[in-house]
Amino acid sequence: MKWRNTYANSSTPYRLVGQAMIFRFFILLIGFGLAVSGGVSIIAYLNYVTAGYTFVYYLKFIAVRVEFHLFLIGLIMIVVSIYTPNSKR
Repeated sequence: MKWRNTYANSSTPYRLVGQAMIFRFFILLIGFGLAVSGGVSIIAYLNYVTAGYTFVYYLKFIAVRVEFHLFLIGLIMIVVSIYTPNSKR
């Protein structure tokens, strides 16, 4: 008698489905950490606006900072981990 898997109409065994979910959750946590660290720094740099710099200067300044790139990478990792479809083998 052959073992049948009825989980989500997939032929992937339960163990592989669980491992994929754990990997996606791990990517979600890493992306969240990067987005938070970059976002907090971006908010902290808003003090330049109150110091007299223009908002356009602030945007140009933020665009070249590492924190902004960490924020973008974190957001991309979050979106990818949530919206990629499950692999079916």
